[in-house]
Amino acid sequence: MYCFLLAFRVPLKVYEANNARDALAKALYSNLFDYIVQRINKSIPFKASSYYIGVLDIAGFEYFTVNSFEQFCINYCNEKLQQFFNERILKDEQDLYQREALQVPKIEFRDNQDCIDLIESKGTGIFAILDEESKLPKPSAEHFTMEVHQKWAGHFRLALPRTSRLKAHRDTRDNEGFMIRHFAGAVCYRTGQFIEKNNDALHASLEGLIQESRNPFLQVLFASSSNMSQQKGKLTFSSVGSKFRTQLGELMDKLKSTGTNFIRCIKPNQKMVDHQFEGGSILSQLECSGMTSVMELMQNGFPSRVPFADLYNMYHKYLPPRLAKLEPRVFCKALLKALGMTENEYRFGVTKVFFRPGKFVEFDSIMKSDPENLASMVAKVHKWLLTSKWKKTQWCALSVIKLKYKILYRRACLITIQKNVRMFLAKRIHQPRYKGITKINSLQAKLLQMEASIGQLKKDKQFSLSELKKLQADMTSAIQKIKRDEKIKPAEVDELYTHLLNTTNSQMNQLQKKVQEQKNAEEQERLRKIQEEMEKEKRRKEEEERRKREEEENRRRKIEMEARRKAEEEERRRQEEEDKKAAAILQAQLEKEALENTRYREQLEQERRDHELALRLAQETNDQLEEMSPQDNRSRSACTEIRSLPPNKLNRSELVRSVQAAQGKQKYDLSKWKYSELRDTINTSCDIELLEACRIEFHRRLKVYHAWKAKNKRKTTMDENERAPRSVMDAATRVPRAAVKTPINITSQRYFRIPFVRSTAANNLTGGNESTSGNKRGWWYAHFDGQYVARQMELHPEKPAILLVAGVDDMQMCELSLDETGLTRKRGAEILEHEFNREWERHGGKEYVAPANRKK
Repeated sequence: MYCFLLAFRVPLKVYEANNARDALAKALYSNLFDYIVQRINKSIPFKASSYYIGVLDIAGFEYFTVNSFEQFCINYCNEKLQQFFNERILKDEQDLYQREALQVPKIEFRDNQDCIDLIESKGTGIFAILDEESKLPKPSAEHFTMEVHQKWAGHFRLALPRTSRLKAHRDTRDNEGFMIRHFAGAVCYRTGQFIEKNNDALHASLEGLIQESRNPFLQVLFASSSNMSQQKGKLTFSSVGSKFRTQLGELMDKLKSTGTNFIRCIKPNQKMVDHQFEGGSILSQLECSGMTSVMELMQNGFPSRVPFADLYNMYHKYLPPRLAKLEPRVFCKALLKALGMTENEYRFGVTKVFFRPGKFVEFDSIMKSDPENLASMVAKVHKWLLTSKWKKTQWCALSVIKLKYKILYRRACLITIQKNVRMFLAKRIHQPRYKGITKINSLQAKLLQMEASIGQLKKDKQFSLSELKKLQADMTSAIQKIKRDEKIKPAEVDELYTHLLNTTNSQMNQLQKKVQEQKNAEEQERLRKIQEEMEKEKRRKEEEERRKREEEENRRRKIEMEARRKAEEEERRRQEEEDKKAAAILQAQLEKEALENTRYREQLEQERRDHELALRLAQETNDQLEEMSPQDNRSRSACTEIRSLPPNKLNRSELVRSVQAAQGKQKYDLSKWKYSELRDTINTSCDIELLEACRIEFHRRLKVYHAWKAKNKRKTTMDENERAPRSVMDAATRVPRAAVKTPINITSQRYFRIPFVRSTAANNLTGGNESTSGNKRGWWYAHFDGQYVARQMELHPEKPAILLVAGVDDMQMCELSLDETGLTRKRGAEILEHEFNREWERHGGKEYVAPANRKK
């Protein structure tokens, strides 16, 4: 069989070539470092040593604006060393105090084991996830980051970058990094280069190339490589993280197996300058590194300690033979007492003696002092031993006396035990009887409850009382039976008690059932009354709410009415101003025409006189008179016409002219219609405008009639048959009736109330005025359906109210239109509909039906 070895040349990509280059550089540096350490160790003169001093200087906790794989490994190392520091200084020290039973207060410290588990846990740690991602065909930093967030979701030490307090870190997306809360603070790591920096694999071809180098030193560096031929052409994955973790583990094992002293370095300021002390920053570093807990432990603990045997072996040669024969613990106690050390300065444990800081050095200096001091100390030790022996003797005497009294006490206790045993035997015989009597007597409480329940009943009360008395008699007889019969059996006593208990419970249940039924009935009645009260209260509240809503609505409508009145008043004033201006212009025109007519008449009269004079002269002189020119003829005809006119043209007032102008603008002129024609038209016509014109004509004629009637009647304050108060009638004489401005098919319902003064019959005969004390005051109400009164009401103080309805009492009602009455301009005259209807219904008025809704 023949085997052929074939070599293939595979081109690498740019980033693969860069990784191979970096791996070669790392391998050269690592082998060179190992070589230098090996040469240094070989240069040491001796080959074997039991003890050595090692100095470990590591990089401090690192955090920058951009943190990558290097800072991650360094901070991981710091976490491990901080854990070792906590275990060696705090945990082991407190465990020793607990084993020696020193009663030192426990000091709490921050354990960072969860942070270490997050980084180095097997299978789920960040290093393990990074190695798994690096082994994939196409590793991705984003996928690695999301795997870390997913597997450690909710962990306190791991957080998203956007939760950082630094603005630069909050811009990092979730798949671009993660934040770890270390013991010294939170650090945000960018994972973009974690995979590249974690790969330390060296191509076999590069390693072979180095081994074939012409430089013998390079060949020596890579001489330890093995299995070159088996892995030729393959790329062995070598993780930087795994190497770092392995080497760190070996370092920690070595530190745990040796005695360790710690030097904590503190950065005094952030500017890296001397003689500048920032207290807040330094205190923060001390708290993060656990130094505050260490200081508290040092203050409460005993840092110097030595076993009793070692202390005895160290100083017994300085003492005389009689003191050197003492036991180690007694020896140590005697020495410390002789030196005058207080109990606060040292503490005896189970196997060791512990000293406060500096006290052991003081003790050692005294023990190694000159012979005179040593002799004095020996005398003190001897004195203390004698004193302690005398005290022990005293305590022994006291103990013997105490033992004597204890024996006497035990003898008295023996008598008490005999007494109690006899009592127990008597109790065992008679206990069932008196316990039975006690249990029966305990039923008296239930009898009292039954009696209280009977007192609550309202029916069957006597029957329940008789049953209760019968039960009390049965209890009394049962108690007497138990007292008389000393040989009664416990079963019989229990039977008597059970019978009475069942009877009591039965009657108690019956009474409770009756009381409950009675209470239920009373509760139902109470609930019914409460329901009624609630319904009343609900209706009252609803009525109150309705009344409040009505008041609000009435207030709003009154405000609207006042606003409308002001607007109408303003419109009326503006119209009056315009009418005055138009009247002034018309009056000026009329005066100008009258002046021209006067001048023209005078001219014509002068010409006529001149013509008559010329005619008489022509007759006297027999001369011929020329014919009159066309202009003279026109003058004569005009003169004749002027003579035919009335001597004085009637100059109408502004009121009459406005009324005539308003009638001229109407579509229908019904002023010359007969009453029968108006009546037939109202009953048969369907033309809305014609019906409205008939209505207006009717009220006009009615107004003329009442005006004629009032003119031929003596004026008084207000006649008994007057249709409206004097203020309303006077307002009508000042305001002309204008055409209806609103559309005919839209009627507004408006209500008014004004006071009036009625004169008595005696006052009318005497011709009194309104201020006479005999006048009676009242209220005049009017309901206008559109422009005319639909309902009218007069409230008199001493006689029944007068209620008038349009279509029935037109001759007694106000014939004026709403605009003519001027009620809309009176402040406070307009009221709401419900106020009018309330007075109307209170005085017996029927419900109003609009003319369009009435049945013919």
